[in-house]
Amino acid sequence: MKVYRALVVGAGGMGRNWGRNLTEYERTEVVGWVDIRPEAAAEAAAERGLTGIHTGDDLEKAIRITEPDFVVDVTIPEAHRDVTVAALGMGLPVIGEKPMAHSMEAAREMVAASEKAGKLYMVSQSRRYDARIHAYRGLIESELGSLGILNSDFYIGAHFGGFRDEMPSPLVLDMAIHTFDAARYLCGLDPVAVYCEEFNPSWSWYRGDACATAVFEMSGGLRYTYRGSWCSEGRHTSWESEWRAVGAKGTATWDGHGAPIAEKVVGPGGFHADVEEVRAAVAEGVPGGIAGSVRDFVHALDTGETPMGECHDNIKSLAMVFGAIESARAGQRVHIAL
Repeated sequence: MKVYRALVVGAGGMGRNWGRNLTEYERTEVVGWVDIRPEAAAEAAAERGLTGIHTGDDLEKAIRITEPDFVVDVTIPEAHRDVTVAALGMGLPVIGEKPMAHSMEAAREMVAASEKAGKLYMVSQSRRYDARIHAYRGLIESELGSLGILNSDFYIGAHFGGFRDEMPSPLVLDMAIHTFDAARYLCGLDPVAVYCEEFNPSWSWYRGDACATAVFEMSGGLRYTYRGSWCSEGRHTSWESEWRAVGAKGTATWDGHGAPIAEKVVGPGGFHADVEEVRAAVAEGVPGGIAGSVRDFVHALDTGETPMGECHDNIKSLAMVFGAIESARAGQRVHIAL
């Protein structure tokens, strides 16, 4: 089987995490590392025992020297457009970290660059690569019938320090992309409109609004409700959120930790319908997180099949983020343009 040569761009903590996953997978080989701080790229490569590879701060030069099969963009969101468009323009597929871009305009440029180059651009929504969320989706599809309600709760007191404490909309802009993308994955629908309120409790240690409630209208009429906070101390939810899906034939929940559970209607009953509990079977040994993203990307390179997170699809999750922020600032329901 072909071993694909990877050029990593970005040598921060997440970049080094990608480097570890790429070097541990037998189908990928890191042949170069780039960062605006060349010493950081060299240090990251040395940590992985990659002392003989090219490192530096010039992406196009690194591409010419290393001749990679693909580029991995693990830079800050504001740099994603430039890195991705440059790599695609030089004829290379790209896999990049979420969010796709710092604006919808930049994201559309990146999608257009993928189309012009005829090369794959995939955004790694790593939390999709979780056997439990796959099991939850299967339970929804097999037991609930037509879905009309989807809710998620995310409550974590996250003391990051650094840039998140100062940024506007830290929860929606930096974290909710994961949950919004998971909602799209679970219901299989596209966003139509959103009403969102952002707010900041008096005790919050964030400068920007660290809490949000959003109601999305999805195609087909489903309503997806998001409730979240990054300054909620105690009784934390999972990082995957807590979920409830309600359909014509029953309800399925997932606490973000264990196996999803459904109760499906089996008879008319009396005041309440008679229901039967169904527990989802969760597959064992499935590579998750970044490891799952890398394998999906490599499979796409092998076969030409469309992976999860392909840019034409992932931009819809990004549109939910910017739609929610626009609604909160305008104080009204807004249409989501895809």
